[in-house]
Amino acid sequence: MQIIPFTNKGYQNLKAQLEEEIAKRPEAVKQLTRGRDMGDLSENGLYKAAKQALNDIDRQIRYLKNLVKYGKIYTPQNNDYVALGHTVMVETESKQKQFMIVGEYEANPRENKISLKSPIGHNLMGRKVGEKIDIRTPSGFLTYKIIKIFV
Repeated sequence: MQIIPFTNKGYQNLKAQLEEEIAKRPEAVKQLTRGRDMGDLSENGLYKAAKQALNDIDRQIRYLKNLVKYGKIYTPQNNDYVALGHTVMVETESKQKQFMIVGEYEANPRENKISLKSPIGHNLMGRKVGEKIDIRTPSGFLTYKIIKIFV
């Protein structure tokens, strides 16, 4: 498996999620035991629900452990060009926007956190202040001018 890029904050959030899931597991095991102790498992709703909940928790733990195992924290070295972890202020014809460039598992467009693999993030990577970029998006072409790069 290849390295999965994260910002420091994103990686710490991932580890916190893993700890939360691990903390939920003992209670799920207790529920499963309670359901099993009730007898006939073929028609036992509590047992089936507890088993499903435990399976969901275990699946999520495996998923998060893989992300932690293969995750690597990237920290921008300088503000000369756009890199993972930078916040970029861009200007369009009518307004200014700000994006934080993050790994694909941290992306959240509602918070203006865009993946370095998204059309906008990919085209911003490696660019410098003052450069104009034409970006092809599903809704057409956008032209951005980089105003500022910061952490």
